[in-house]
Amino acid sequence: MARDTISRSMHDVGLAAWFGGTLANAVALNAAAAQAGTQSATGSVANTGWDRWTPVNAAAIGMHLIGSVGQLAGNAGRITAQRGVPSMVALKTSLTVAALGATAYSRMLGRRVSAQTDVPAQSGTEPAAATPEDVAAAQRRLRMLQWAVPALTGVLVVVSSFAGEQQRASEVRQGVGERLMGGRGRRRS
Repeated sequence: MARDTISRSMHDVGLAAWFGGTLANAVALNAAAAQAGTQSATGSVANTGWDRWTPVNAAAIGMHLIGSVGQLAGNAGRITAQRGVPSMVALKTSLTVAALGATAYSRMLGRRVSAQTDVPAQSGTEPAAATPEDVAAAQRRLRMLQWAVPALTGVLVVVSSFAGEQQRASEVRQGVGERLMGGRGRRRS
């Protein structure tokens, strides 16, 4: 097997930033914004923080996707020859699509919230009594989505670790052997 250090690094660093940044913002930024002093300042701090994160997150996602395509190209032979790899690729692809969807929907809602930079809020995802209803509705949806993106990308990290384990020489030999023998042999998770 050839080395794919650049594509693997892009895949991993991009995914790490996507996961870690969204988790940090959900855990810290949204709650910390509530300490801004006034409800208008709370909305401003949360919006500024998320708006500053958005281009970095977009770059991280782009890096991850480019790295993912590189990984697919570099492992094309294994994907077709090694038992268990096609289902792992399908799972990773499905999780990536779900994480992209949740991220895009979150950004759409985030734009609605940040359109009024100093909108009153209790926290980054908790409306205040004076929050306009359309913004309040977006914040309530964001309260759930702020955990969906790191959950999906966190599962992607785990599945990527499993994919790395599938590249061990012993796993490749066994998976290719099982594929050649028509799927006979012991099943592996």
